Amino acid sequence: MGKRKRLMAERLKETKKQTAIAKLNDVPTSPQKMRLVADTVRGQEVNHALDLLHYSKREASVRLEKLLKSAIANWEAKNPEQSKELESGNVIVKTIMVDEGRTIKRIRPCPQGRAGRIRKRSNHVTIVLDVKKAVEE
Repeated sequence: MGKRKRLMAERLKETKKQTAIAKLNDVPTSPQKMRLVADTVRGQEVNHALDLLHYSKREASVRLEKLLKSAIANWEAKNPEQSKELESGNVIVKTIMVDEGRTIKRIRPCPQGRAGRIRKRSNHVTIVLDVKKAVEE
C-alpha cells in the first residue's frame, strides 16, 4: 500500500508542476460583474485571453488582465524548460473562479426619515493555467 501511495503522490506532483495558480482577493467589484468578464476568458488560450481582456471595455477586465499576467509568470517560473509551449499556444486558462468576498454595508438616507442600506460587494478571483492535452488519433 505504501508503494501505491507514493506513486499516486508522484503523479499528483507531476500534474501540479504543469499547472500554475494566481489568486486575487478582495477585489472591489461585484462578483456578478467580474463573472461576466471571467466567462469570456475561461477555456481560452493564454495569449488570446490577454488580447480579449486588453480590448474589453469593462472595468473588471483591467484587474483580470493583471492577474492573468501574474499567472503566466507563475507558470514560466514553474516550467522554465517549456517556454515554447507558451508561444505555440498550448497553455490555456483551465479554470477561473469568482467567489463572493466580504460585503461592506453602508447607510444612505431615504424618504420619510428612513435609512436605506447600500451593499458594497467584493470578490475573490482564482485563475489556474494548464497545458492543452494532445489530441490522440
